[in-house]
Amino acid sequence: MSQYTRPHIAGAAVFFTVAVAARGTDVLTTHIEALRAAVRDTRAERPFGVAAWVVLPDHMHCVWQLPMGDSDYSVRMGAIKARFSMALEARNQRASRILRREKGIWQRRFYEHHIRDENAFRACVR
Repeated sequence: MSQYTRPHIAGAAVFFTVAVAARGTDVLTTHIEALRAAVRDTRAERPFGVAAWVVLPDHMHCVWQLPMGDSDYSVRMGAIKARFSMALEARNQRASRILRREKGIWQRRFYEHHIRDENAFRACVR
């Protein structure tokens, strides 16, 4: 199994790309209210700032600002994905997904990039 080493920088600005498992579907835009609720509930539990967020039918991009003293963006994204998944019916159920208690909605990984300066921040938001 691959080992992913993610940086942990407290208070960082982070750019994400998160995709659904079945590319080409419209699951995110069809169920946008469930996604909004998942984000709202996660932000209430573990606050973070949202500088930009775009939701496309099968993936989303977002720029977050983590609170000072906190670097745990992975738990936040995992909570959003889990809450959204709980609101939907299971899809693409394979034995490996059932074993991991996944509903087959999201790709298992997500892309993240820590933003290092103001120019990079503006480029990511744009």
